[in-house]
Amino acid sequence: MDFEIPRIPLGSWIESGLNFLTTEFSGVTRAISRTTQAGINLLNDGLMWLPEWALLGLIVLLCWRLSGHRLAIGGALGLALIWNLGLWNPMIQTLTLVVIATLVAVVIALPLGILAAVSDRFYRVIMPILDFMQTMPAFVYLIPAIPFFGIGSVSGIFATVIFAMPPAIRFTTLGIRQVPTELVEAADAFGSTRTQKLVKVQLPLSLPTLMGGINQTIMLSLSMVVIAAMIGANGLGSEVWRAIQRLRPGDGFEAGLAVVIMAMLLDRLTQSFRGRKRAK
Repeated sequence: MDFEIPRIPLGSWIESGLNFLTTEFSGVTRAISRTTQAGINLLNDGLMWLPEWALLGLIVLLCWRLSGHRLAIGGALGLALIWNLGLWNPMIQTLTLVVIATLVAVVIALPLGILAAVSDRFYRVIMPILDFMQTMPAFVYLIPAIPFFGIGSVSGIFATVIFAMPPAIRFTTLGIRQVPTELVEAADAFGSTRTQKLVKVQLPLSLPTLMGGINQTIMLSLSMVVIAAMIGANGLGSEVWRAIQRLRPGDGFEAGLAVVIMAMLLDRLTQSFRGRKRAK
């Protein structure tokens, strides 16, 4: 007689939980969706209102101020190529999603990272959760986004925030915990409160490490925004997805090249800002 172990209905439990959340908090998710979509439209329309040459010039000027003439020249050539390929508007849509997702992820991650740095108990709780979030396949995050926010860019941002948030939390915690003990003890000796010690000693000294976490969050946001084209997010990802559906490898390569240019530009900009903070 074979002994059969009953199957744990984990999938059914998750579906029941999602159905409960979407039913009970539908008003909240609708409000979040409307607010997020309004922010996407506002930033997207503002960037597209500028002529291509004007926005290109502003980005090149920013590259020159933060990093120097090499990045400025490289950025100018890369953005000019994107413009020439007719991918300027999808690039703006992708940039909008990355900026909003990164801002939301950082706003959530910073307090959690600070709390994990100052509380060992919270650190022990959140680290396994971050391990789980970082090892979960990226496509899985698209599944709960649709019941909450439907098809579109808002769902893409929701999935992107969840996927890109862990590095910012980890690096914030690491940066604060790596502040030399002598400096923390000196602040205590001068009678600093916990808030003063955090704001005037620990956060400024951990800023280069914190910027490294933001850099990783931006890179993960860009990769996830491209994947989110599968659930209706606009931008370069939708160009890649359309090329796959229509079997047009040339169009897909052009859109992928534009993603690479964006990634390199954002990476160099954040690294340059990080280097300036470290030098200061």
